[in-house]
Amino acid sequence: MRFNNILPELYVIDFKKSLNFYTDILGFKLEYERQNPLFAFLSYQGSQLMIQQEDEDEVWHNGTPEYPFGRGINFQIETDNVQKIVDSLAKNNYPLKRGVKDSWYKVKKTLHGCREILVMDPSGYLLRFSQGLGIRG
Repeated sequence: MRFNNILPELYVIDFKKSLNFYTDILGFKLEYERQNPLFAFLSYQGSQLMIQQEDEDEVWHNGTPEYPFGRGINFQIETDNVQKIVDSLAKNNYPLKRGVKDSWYKVKKTLHGCREILVMDPSGYLLRFSQGLGIRG
């Protein structure tokens, strides 16, 4: 397995609930897990992240962790089908933070389009799933 050059590790409030959210609802693949501490390495269409049960180890924290975790950051995750995620979230009565939105971002002289949703995971991390819509000149 090749590991991405940047690989976020998210401390979570309820490991079992978070693992279920990522694997059963969003469709991430469980690559491997450990039991002590509770930890999982997950992948999704080329994206990778790790989740671990919150603990008292101050080395890995910049302050007192409190909900919602991840304030001030969102993780953009590329997907080939935003609607599939929307449907799975709805089926599981899991709310979107922002519904489907088509956005066009200027990069030099071209516009890059993406269809996006925002969803907050059970620990409060903001996830932005993005499906490419092409380029405009």
